[in-house]
Amino acid sequence: MVMTVVIQGGILMKTISKSKLKANMLQIFREIEQTKEEMIVTDNGRPVLKIQPLKEKKSVKEVFGDIQGKVAYHEDILTPTSDEWEQI
Repeated sequence: MVMTVVIQGGILMKTISKSKLKANMLQIFREIEQTKEEMIVTDNGRPVLKIQPLKEKKSVKEVFGDIQGKVAYHEDILTPTSDEWEQI
């Protein structure tokens, strides 16, 4: 049902035709959810759509936790920086 092909740059991508996707949509969606892999939908062998799972959002602590308490401000952070950009 699903075919793997080589796309530019040597990246392997799963592909499926529109007709096979229509007949097996729920199963395909579950597979994408489980594997977290993208899938290309083709129409007459030509790529037309890309289905990809949503990425889980990270919390602020996950993103900035390593630097929490380590950032030092040497001037008011609300001071406009437009003067600095005009010099460039």
